[in-house]
Amino acid sequence: MCGILGIIGKGTVIEDVVTGLLTIQHRGQDAAGGISYKGQFNIKKGLGLVRDVFNKKNIARLQGSVAIGHVRYPTAGTYEATEAQPFYVNMPYGIALAHNGNIINYGELKRYLEDEEFRYINSKCDAELLLNVFAAQLLRLGKFSTDNLFTSIDKLFDTVQGSYSVISIIGKKGFLAFRDPHGFKPLIFGKKGNAFAFASESVALDVLGYDIIGDVQPGEAIFIDNERALHRKKIRNAIHTPCIFEWVYFARPDSVIDGISVYEARYKLGRRLAEDIINRNIKPDVVIPIPDTSRVAALALAEEIGISYREGLIKNRYIGRTFIMAKQSERKNAVRMKLNPIRTAISGKKVLLVDDSIVRGNTSKEIINLIRAAGAREIYFASYSPPLRYPCIYGIDMQTKVEFIAKENPIEKIRREIGCDELIYQSMDGLLSSLQLGEDKEFRFFCTSCFDGNYPTKVNENIFKEIEHDRVACKSSIH
Repeated sequence: MCGILGIIGKGTVIEDVVTGLLTIQHRGQDAAGGISYKGQFNIKKGLGLVRDVFNKKNIARLQGSVAIGHVRYPTAGTYEATEAQPFYVNMPYGIALAHNGNIINYGELKRYLEDEEFRYINSKCDAELLLNVFAAQLLRLGKFSTDNLFTSIDKLFDTVQGSYSVISIIGKKGFLAFRDPHGFKPLIFGKKGNAFAFASESVALDVLGYDIIGDVQPGEAIFIDNERALHRKKIRNAIHTPCIFEWVYFARPDSVIDGISVYEARYKLGRRLAEDIINRNIKPDVVIPIPDTSRVAALALAEEIGISYREGLIKNRYIGRTFIMAKQSERKNAVRMKLNPIRTAISGKKVLLVDDSIVRGNTSKEIINLIRAAGAREIYFASYSPPLRYPCIYGIDMQTKVEFIAKENPIEKIRREIGCDELIYQSMDGLLSSLQLGEDKEFRFFCTSCFDGNYPTKVNENIFKEIEHDRVACKSSIH
């Protein structure tokens, strides 16, 4: 899971791109990058946060009225600077590309490109692979035209398996955006005057002052030429299955993803979870969210059961999101540095902690220990999503079976392991019904494979093994 943002406007747009990346920094904190075009491509990328990678000097160098940017949270490849996006190839036309997603048939495509297309893949990042598949298709079709551009994407859909929302600059031609046929990852676009912007989340467009046009549809490609004419084509039709983890954890609460307010979804998740608290006759003295993601759900839960909501854990804003940190030791140390309890809100009380999910269980255990040490009389732990049990192959860093505390363990054993007095999970029905908030009022489908093992695309068992092997090797190489 990463964050992407691109603008085609007038004058130099890179400062707006960098500003937009800051609003979606929560989607990736390992690396950042940007590329612009003004007769030639100018690129800057590196490890770290947006503020670490970009400064006045290198921003001034990124001239051009079209630019794209990226923040990276690795789910493929390594943690080296060479893996940072965007990527660029010089043939045909010169193409730059950034994407959010995960290509699951990476190994097969890499072998094909190097053996049959004579294209060398210099990194382990699947964005470079995707770029070269696209470039090879476009080159094969010859003279550039919008029809040939859309045909090349159609061919790419035949070849590339997995999730991918893409933004791209095609030198001297214009700006391109497209989304995989299932629309796993979000991509929204807007307009301001004669400029267009595309981003992973609507909040970036809000901050930059763009009027939202709508979401790039699953299987759709949008091309904006240098005269700013917009060309749209729905290339493939498939069941739209966006990643449900966007609403559970990843997206900002002030974003709207595929027409569904993240804030409203989490609020409803909290209300549904309250029903289980009442049915189990659990009577806490105080409801405390584990910041930041769970605040909305915890507030709704507290209102529903009529119990006081308190901020009992104060977050150090200078520590990043622990879930997307590379190593378990980093996550455990970060919990101690990131959260500090308010003893007066906790001591002597029966505390209900609310969190978005439980993956490995280690972070939950550390937080419960903090609350216990602050003098809580009893600790109830509620997850507003169901137990996570299956690897995600579409771009969330939960790709090995051993990572899930709920994979083989019953809930009572998980409760004992993390050390709480009661453990409450959201039901699958509660999760799905809470997200039926779209304007069309029709039932929405989602990718829930990490909860139920139902993958929207056909996946060969060997691919699971290959992904798991590569991810374990990658993480073991981190120093």
